[in-house]
Amino acid sequence: MTPVTPATPPNPDRSAHPDSPGGTFRTAGLRRRGLLRTGAAGVAALAAALLPGPARAQGTGAGAGAVQPDIDSTSTWGARAPQGTISVLRHRPSGIVIHHTASTNSTDFSRAQAHAHARWVQDLHLDENGWADTGYHFLVSRGGWITEGRHGSLSALTGGSSFVLGAHTSGQNDRTIGIANEGSYHAGALPPEAQWDVLVTLCAYVCAQYGIAPAQITGHKDHGTTLCPGVYHDMLPRLREEVAAAL
Repeated sequence: MTPVTPATPPNPDRSAHPDSPGGTFRTAGLRRRGLLRTGAAGVAALAAALLPGPARAQGTGAGAGAVQPDIDSTSTWGARAPQGTISVLRHRPSGIVIHHTASTNSTDFSRAQAHAHARWVQDLHLDENGWADTGYHFLVSRGGWITEGRHGSLSALTGGSSFVLGAHTSGQNDRTIGIANEGSYHAGALPPEAQWDVLVTLCAYVCAQYGIAPAQITGHKDHGTTLCPGVYHDMLPRLREEVAAAL
């Protein structure tokens, strides 16, 4: 099937990030969740449903050492239906691009607020940017919850042979997975440990599923004029190293 690229602005992150030229930003009460490794996915799922604080399920191995993380699907966090065609690309991505969402650096660790953040990003991308859906494939909350961004991203990742066309980085949407981290990291803020640990786990799983070398993990600013992903860009060498160690 020949993919049809949905109509998007020349730079898909301009409106998503205030630190991109011409970008805009809406304030929202965004919060985070904490991190707790458990021995059984079922126990973790129960904890996630009952506890207001940290919980994360430890999944099954994807490759030699990669762990399949707990990812909340679009239906789990209550996503709106796409406002256009979501194209499935019948090839594997060759890289990962790291972003931040330029949201509030909140201290709420709850799963519910990770879902609220996912809804906020989708509303921004649909209503202000005019895109078909969330531009990113996945989002990582400040507390360590992972949510599926663009519809179809999770099932494609699980299959390991295709991915959906994103709208996160100009010139890279048909060849990379876009992962966005909740928060603003362009003014000296550092990511919480929970967010960092889960980002490493998610990147390792994506690399294992798609055969991506950790060296192919880049930041948004590597591909255009932007401050995104802030301090995460300075931390990319460490991210690549820890992802490689997790494979």
